[in-house]
Amino acid sequence: MHAEGWYRDPYGRHGDRWFSDGRPTALVRDQGIESHDEPPRGEPPLPLEPVAEIEESDGRDLLRADDAERESEYDVERESFDPTDS
Repeated sequence: MHAEGWYRDPYGRHGDRWFSDGRPTALVRDQGIESHDEPPRGEPPLPLEPVAEIEESDGRDLLRADDAERESEYDVERESFDPTDS
């Protein structure tokens, strides 16, 4: 089976390099930013090390910058929760 996907750049020029059908491509990635850089000629000097893919987030786990300033409707100091109280 031939290498397919992201691998640590065995040439040491970038963080990761895309391999297709066992061959290095010009598609590279540094700290999540993709760009192009033709691989050097010849066999990679280092063994291929696969990169674990990170699941992309849909943004639901992010907070707005002003969320910290917003008061919660639920006050742990009060005895009960009143959703009509503002």
